[in-house]
Amino acid sequence: MLGIFLDTETNGLNAQRNKILELAYKVLNVNTGALVAEFQTIISLTEEEWKTTDASSLLITEFTWEEVASKGRPKEVVAKEILESFKELGVERGKAVFICQNPSFDRAFFAQIINPDIQEKLNWPYHWLDLASMYWAESIRKAAFDKEAFPWKTGFSKDKIAAACHLPPENKPHRAMNGVNHLLLCYESVVGFPLLEKV
Repeated sequence: MLGIFLDTETNGLNAQRNKILELAYKVLNVNTGALVAEFQTIISLTEEEWKTTDASSLLITEFTWEEVASKGRPKEVVAKEILESFKELGVERGKAVFICQNPSFDRAFFAQIINPDIQEKLNWPYHWLDLASMYWAESIRKAAFDKEAFPWKTGFSKDKIAAACHLPPENKPHRAMNGVNHLLLCYESVVGFPLLEKV
């Protein structure tokens, strides 16, 4: 089974108005933790699309128009690369899942690159799993048996999960690959890779 650990950065929170700025993912074997593939790109916007930017989002990501304009790549090019990569990897239902911190957010913005109808036609996974729910379930189990803190006591944002697991916070600024790497760190602590060889 493959896990597509994915994160996006955007110019706002509303996928109907705002646009995806950056996408990153790492594909791992969820049994062994072995890295299978990785991808990272900034996505170009038109000046009109950039004008939809919520300024508060840029305080988190620190993107500038100059960076997006000079390093951004067309969505069509990015889409083609993802389609080719997923085909080569054999990404499909029953063989892969998406894993995110906030899948309702990431899935909506990912759909700006790969139309949901195309995803369905290609039989891509429709399960987008979230770290917070994994942490919630595991924390309740541990609290019931080991008297550890319930998740509503620790909080369950990714940085709160990291703190509860004695892990560092996500590197700043918030960029997509930073988010993916931190997601993986938290996932390994909360869930783990059952066949990971310990050194």
